[in-house]
Amino acid sequence: MNRFAWLLWVSLSGFALSADPAMAQTVPVGHPQVDKPPRDAEFGVVSRRFGLERRVEMYQWRDTGHGYEKVWSAVPIASALFAPGHMNPAVLPLASRRILANRVTLDGQPVDPEVVAHLGEWRTFRPNFSALPGNLSATFQPEGDGLGSAENPLDPQIGDLRVTWRELDLPALEGRVELQGGVWKLQPQFSDQVAPQAAGVPASWLDKRTLGWLIGAGVFLLAILVIVILMRGRHR
Repeated sequence: MNRFAWLLWVSLSGFALSADPAMAQTVPVGHPQVDKPPRDAEFGVVSRRFGLERRVEMYQWRDTGHGYEKVWSAVPIASALFAPGHMNPAVLPLASRRILANRVTLDGQPVDPEVVAHLGEWRTFRPNFSALPGNLSATFQPEGDGLGSAENPLDPQIGDLRVTWRELDLPALEGRVELQGGVWKLQPQFSDQVAPQAAGVPASWLDKRTLGWLIGAGVFLLAILVIVILMRGRHR
């Protein structure tokens, strides 16, 4: 009977694993890593996370419809029709930019860029400006979480710039991704894409858990059938 008990235990274990797809799938153990940290070469700013964003703003005039006011803007404000004494520079001398990590891995396997795009969160980042090139250190000084070109940060002038950075972080990926073909991809509930349903078949019959139970039940019944046949053979 020990052989039959062992067969029954193996069958029940297979049923449990197949009935719960999450147990049968590979789940992440470690933390995401970048092969090469994103770097803003112009300012010597480096992030250890998954993306780096530079935001450049210029102090400019804006027509409110009831007069003019000075504001920080990330885009040039056209001033050709403004009253004399309210002219803005035509362009920003520095551009905003975004640098994403070229390759993200998790437990040694690549992470689908869609995972980073969907789950990534941009957060304020105050860099270490020790690597600021000499030509920029003559123009900018630390101001708040970034840099500013105003001689007096409390009294900026039209055309002054301020530069800030954000870095892209990822939350814990356990329960959010699954390994498919050697690539970590979003689990369906975290993706914007909805898989098409087979015609005439309810969606509840197509999800992984339902299919898992059906397969597991089939394995269990087949195991019982094999055990019954073996027991009958012993009693002949």
